Amino acid sequence: MDSWVIEIDRGDLNDAKIVQTGPPALDEGQVLVAIDEYAMTANNITYGVFGEPAGLFGNDQGYWDFFSERGEPGRLPVWGFATVVESRAEGIAAGDRFYGYYPMASHTVLTASDIRETGFVDATPRRTTLPPIYNNYQKLDRIVDYRPEHHDYWPVFRPLFLTGWLIADQYEDESDYGAEQIVIASASSKTAIGLAFAHRQRGEARPSSIGLTSASHVDALAATGIYDTVVAYDDIGTLDASKPTGYVDMAGNGAVTAAVHRHFGDNLRNSMIVGKSHWDAPRVEPDLPGAPPTGFFAPARSQKRLADWGPAEFGQRIASAWLGFMEIAPDIAGIDRRSGSEAALAAYREMLSGKADPKKGIVVTP
Repeated sequence: MDSWVIEIDRGDLNDAKIVQTGPPALDEGQVLVAIDEYAMTANNITYGVFGEPAGLFGNDQGYWDFFSERGEPGRLPVWGFATVVESRAEGIAAGDRFYGYYPMASHTVLTASDIRETGFVDATPRRTTLPPIYNNYQKLDRIVDYRPEHHDYWPVFRPLFLTGWLIADQYEDESDYGAEQIVIASASSKTAIGLAFAHRQRGEARPSSIGLTSASHVDALAATGIYDTVVAYDDIGTLDASKPTGYVDMAGNGAVTAAVHRHFGDNLRNSMIVGKSHWDAPRVEPDLPGAPPTGFFAPARSQKRLADWGPAEFGQRIASAWLGFMEIAPDIAGIDRRSGSEAALAAYREMLSGKADPKKGIVVTP
């Protein structure tokens, strides 16, 4: 079996290399999967930034703990599809296909528990204290809102759309924090597009949405019709600072966040930090005017809504929103296919550098 994994220095995201791996010996309850394809997005860079414990999970764990032990190089989590090639777990057979959370690799071993017709939960000891949303593996032929024609868009958009949808849900649940407009930074990112789409589905009785993006992306993003207004970062000063405003920062760029806070001042009613894909950008300054910046953690919001609505209604709401979004997703981003370990490493480095084309969704076939 020709297999490989990309390992990353936990203290230096730039230090990444391909490591060849041998065939593993499975224990009872384990499955070996071949990763069919996964997406490389800015969200994955955020996983690397928060690889070490940062308090996100409420314990001493971070994203590196999903696929590597302490003291070992990091293995970056990605979303994708995989096929079982060997199974020692009753109820899971070779050839079964699952959507879920995998390392940036050709193969991986999962420890299956809570096995049911629709999927299973990974019970690798270090993962049992990590957020449950990342440990669920859905059997492909049992996902109610999966459509074959949307296959490549699942790893590219699904986890990011869910995050955007949950942000929109929180805003609506909190009466929009009293805002009349919501400014969304890194507006061409896939999470931001998911947020703007979900927000727009509320109709006219909602705050207006303003996308902030680089000058070179303004026209193309405005043409999608997802945002009410799209402006360049350099034009933040042209926005109406007299209106109560909400702010969502998808990239963790402290300079942009500071500019927004200073422009809107006390009229900035909410400031939400979602990601850190601009990992090398200045940090958010302390004591900015307006509402203090607070983090948004999608797994926590997801668990709240699962408790509020129950799994069935939560799933139905997501499925309905997702299928609506899939009607426009191909017009927003095309699929950029990469194949093999070297291409996988190059895709990671491209995303890390911030040079990836936001109008493309990178899908890697190991």
